Amino acid sequence: MIDARLLPMQHRLLRRPALWLAGRVTADQVSITGFVLGALCVPALAFGHFGLALVLLALNRVADGLDGAVARIRGATDRGAFLDIALDFVFYALFPLGFALADPEANALAAAVLIASFVGTGSSFLAFASIAARRGLTARDYPSKGIYYLGGLTEGFETIAVFVLMALFAAWFAPLAYVYAALCCVTTALRWRMGWQAFA
Repeated sequence: MIDARLLPMQHRLLRRPALWLAGRVTADQVSITGFVLGALCVPALAFGHFGLALVLLALNRVADGLDGAVARIRGATDRGAFLDIALDFVFYALFPLGFALADPEANALAAAVLIASFVGTGSSFLAFASIAARRGLTARDYPSKGIYYLGGLTEGFETIAVFVLMALFAAWFAPLAYVYAALCCVTTALRWRMGWQAFA
């Protein structure tokens, strides 16, 4: 919902570290490293190390911003754009899995509902992007992105904010998951409507 407004500030903050990194690693290497760090949230959450999971989540998000910044310096590629979004969506699904493993009886159903809602937001996002690319459409709010970014009620910032709340208040995982899943369903429905109208 507010990702587009945060992008300029993110670009300014990451410019200097990206300049340093650009001479040493590729954007793809940053993306993969960030994903590995994010995936480590699963065992951290499963074993109840919620503080460690928060640190890993923060590192994953920093890497997710840095890969794009490095790509803008070294030259953006289609492979980089593909990696960025593909790894993000897998990470979003992995994070709730950690809570399901930590307490299956209390969290498994809520985690499954949340992951299912992510399938709706992710598939509608990617389906719109693929048709938009074929039609040569570009997202005005996200000119630096490698694919068409379709906004919604639940975007990256909101998702990470909810993940942080879940890690801080682990006992409230299930209600937080159900509420956010409902918001994701609203986003999916809005994207379906947008696609129905845009590609009529």
